Amino acid sequence: MLKTALGRFRVVAFWEGLSFLVLLLIAMPLKYVLHMPLGVRVAGMAHGLLFMGYLYTLMMAAIEYRWGAKRIAVAVVASVVPGGTFWLDAKLRGEALALEAAKTR
Repeated sequence: MLKTALGRFRVVAFWEGLSFLVLLLIAMPLKYVLHMPLGVRVAGMAHGLLFMGYLYTLMMAAIEYRWGAKRIAVAVVASVVPGGTFWLDAKLRGEALALEAAKTR
C-alpha cells in the first residue's frame, strides 16, 4: 500500500481522519468538561502534523495522477469534515485496486 503515491495518501488520510475524531470526540470534551487541556495539546499537535502530511501526500498524488482542481478541492474539504477522509478513502479504494491490477498485468 505504501508503494504508490495513492497508497501513501490513503494511509495518511486514515490517520489524519482518526486524529481529527480523537481531537473532537475525546480531547475537546476532556478539556471543556473535565478541565483537562493536555489532551487537546497532544491530540492537536498530532492532528496538525498529520494534516500537514495529508496536504503533502495529497499534492504528491495529485501531481502523479494528474488530478483536476475539483478532485483536489473535494479531498481538501473531506479533510475538514469529521469522517470525511474515511468517505474519501472508500471512493479511492476502487481506484487503488485498479492501479494495483494494472501493475500486475
